[in-house]
Amino acid sequence: MRWSLGLRGRPGAGRGLRFRVMLSFALGGLLLSSGLAAVTYGLADRYLVSQRERNAQRQAFLNARALRDALRSPNASVSETLAALEVPTGSSVVVQRDGKWYGTSVALGRTSVPRVMQKVVSAGTGGHQRVQTSTGPAIVVGVPVPSIQADYFEIVGLSELENTLNVIRDSLLGAAALTTFAAALLGVWAGRRVVAPLRDVSAAASDIAAGEIDRRLETRNDPDLDPLVESFNHMVGALQVRMERDAQFASDVSHELRSPLTTMLTSADLLTARADELPPRLREPVALLSEEVHRFERLVSELLELSRAEAAVEPIELEPVNLGELLLHSLTLTNDQEFVVEIDPDVATTPVLTDKRRVNRILSNLLENARSHGRGIRAVTVSRADGYARFTVEDCGDGVPVEERQQIFERFFRGAAAGRRDDGSGTGLGLALVAEHARLLHGRVWVEDADGGARFVLELPETPA
Repeated sequence: MRWSLGLRGRPGAGRGLRFRVMLSFALGGLLLSSGLAAVTYGLADRYLVSQRERNAQRQAFLNARALRDALRSPNASVSETLAALEVPTGSSVVVQRDGKWYGTSVALGRTSVPRVMQKVVSAGTGGHQRVQTSTGPAIVVGVPVPSIQADYFEIVGLSELENTLNVIRDSLLGAAALTTFAAALLGVWAGRRVVAPLRDVSAAASDIAAGEIDRRLETRNDPDLDPLVESFNHMVGALQVRMERDAQFASDVSHELRSPLTTMLTSADLLTARADELPPRLREPVALLSEEVHRFERLVSELLELSRAEAAVEPIELEPVNLGELLLHSLTLTNDQEFVVEIDPDVATTPVLTDKRRVNRILSNLLENARSHGRGIRAVTVSRADGYARFTVEDCGDGVPVEERQQIFERFFRGAAAGRRDDGSGTGLGLALVAEHARLLHGRVWVEDADGGARFVLELPETPA
């Protein structure tokens, strides 16, 4: 072997139920507040404008009457009478009499009154019309005064009313924005409340998958959630009963097979030891029988180990472990040709809490797989990667096809590469045991391409001791 120290690197999420709940509340608040603001503004605009029109008409009729009374005097002047009228601030008056136009200011005249309004009033009918002037929106109220052969027009400015409506509009928009923000905050709170039970279910499922088969959900006295809790707990209870039954079966099988296997192994070893005393034609069958009995014993042992691991019969025993030393211990059992060993200095000096027996079993199986099915070991490394301890074992074989990289960790898997990689000494359970022990330790294992072979990667949580 050639020893060296070195270093070697972990992948990243989306909008879930909480975001959708928050977005629903925010959109609901926006639509509701916007609709309410639009209706309120429309009603306010309608009411205030109609009220202003009624006031303008009333005032115009009163001023028209005052003008009529004043101009009945033979010596009365239209201009002097207009100057004497009490016109509200922001309003102005235009009068047509005998084809002449008079106004309360020099700028006012015939062009200040819409043509349609002039025709309506000259025909003897009163009316009003909204117009846009240089100073802003206004209402033109026309009143015919036939007794003095005159038409009276009063122009009432609406700028003050428009400013009031703008303030109302801005206030309603601000209230809508505030309501939307409050609805979003309410959605965040409601989303947390909605997701909380799902989080509990997810946490319980993760704990159960990690081996805590006694884990159960607590009832919430909620008629909508309690059926889910009861179903979940019932399912886990049934699963626990099944696992306990399987564990008991594994124990019974182990007990029942121990005696006959021991007898068969002893007999096979005895026959092998005295093979020279047997006739030549019986020596080869005896050798084959001994080899198959030993293989059968290994197969049964690994099957029982896998069954116990899957049933979580044996608890996880955590203890401080120096992963560098553990790797070196596993490598002392190899007798391969020279290969590279790289150990991260941090890993070599920092113990972690893990199950030493299971990690040793994983490493032994990976090394055995490289020796038996990968034409030998090319390189072995141990390093750190984002809170995980990472072991890699590279072999000298032909690699594993992409379509078989998940199936290779299944029990008794025989893919297209089986005939090429297997020398007949394996049981087909070694990598299945690796995957199961890695799962129990909250880690993971996978295979990827290496330089001319396959690289098996094991990652285990790096919990400081």
